[in-house]
This record gives sequence, structure tokens and C-alpha cells, in this order.
Amino acid sequence: MTNLIHASKRTLLVLGCSLSLTSCVSFGGAEAPAALLTLTAGASVSDGTMRSGERKDALVVLLPETPRKLNTARIPVQVSDSSIAYLKDAVWADKPAKLWQELLAETIAARTNRLVLNNVDAGGKEKSQLSGVLIEFGVDAATSEAVIVYDAVKLRDSKTVEKKRFEIRKPVVSVEAATAGDALNDAANELAAEISDWVK
Repeated sequence: MTNLIHASKRTLLVLGCSLSLTSCVSFGGAEAPAALLTLTAGASVSDGTMRSGERKDALVVLLPETPRKLNTARIPVQVSDSSIAYLKDAVWADKPAKLWQELLAETIAARTNRLVLNNVDAGGKEKSQLSGVLIEFGVDAATSEAVIVYDAVKLRDSKTVEKKRFEIRKPVVSVEAATAGDALNDAANELAAEISDWVK
């Protein structure tokens, strides 16, 4: 009888943990943010749009390189010439490089009517590529601006290479998650439009 009582207590304890997992298990790290930030393309390909062509004729938009400060889902804030911090409660749904790649590819496809692929889709047979380094993608506290700097590299016909720096700054009303995210989204769309005109 005593063993049965102890077994019943253990069963109730296990059930209690299952019903309230967060109180029984620690997943580590900080608490989940109230919301995740993302980039939304202002120019997008319409539903049902179909484009075809040979893979070698497609434009492939590659994932950009980034400095270590952008190898995170957080928004860096340039506090001084020699120091950065990360904006509280501001977390991207993915790393900036991936979000920028997706927005850039979507914008180029929508504005140029070109067949735009990623490197996996192209299978290494493309002759035209757009790659680069996403140098800045954050907030400058001194000027209260969202800042994006992208060194774009355009390879055409597997021979001609061009490199151009694109930079944009947008005012941030307050250095907070929502306003910084909105400003960076606006800046990213404007910059992507400029780059789409450059790769035509």
C-alpha cells in the first residue's frame, strides 16, 4: 500500500511538470522577446508570376558576408567611435544577412523582371552573381539614424566584375526596438531599389 501511494505521488509530479513545462524545465538564455522584427519588401513579385530561362542566365543573389557584430539576430547601436551595444528587446526573426538577402532578391525580381535565384537553385551554373559585404545594419546613437552600408559586388558573364558601396541613413525618432526596426526596414527597401537599378 505504501509503495502504491509513493508511485501515485511520483505520477502526479510528472503530470504536474508536463502541464507546466516552463516551471520544470529551463531552456537557458534570455526570455523570448514580445515580438520578432523582420524586413518586408515594398516591391514584391505578384502571386502566380512565372519566369523561366536557363540557369546560366539567371541572377544569383548570394548571402552577404558580415562583420562579427552582425552575426547575431540583435540590432547593434554605435555608442561611440570605439564601442557598440545592442538594442534592448530588439530581436530579428533571422540574422540580418539572411533577411537582407531575401529582401534584395525579392526587390530585384519585382523591379527588373529578371529570373532571380539563390545559389542552391542555380547549382553553380550561373554567369551573373550579386554578392557583397553587409558592413553596417544598425543604429547610430550619435545621430539617431538607422544605418545600412553594403559593399556590392556584381559579376556579369563570369568575367566582368564591378564593386560599389551603397549607404543609406534614415532618422530614428527614438532608439527603441519598434522605431529602429521600422527605420531599418524603410532604409533596406530604399537601398534595395537603388541596387536593383544598378544590376539591370
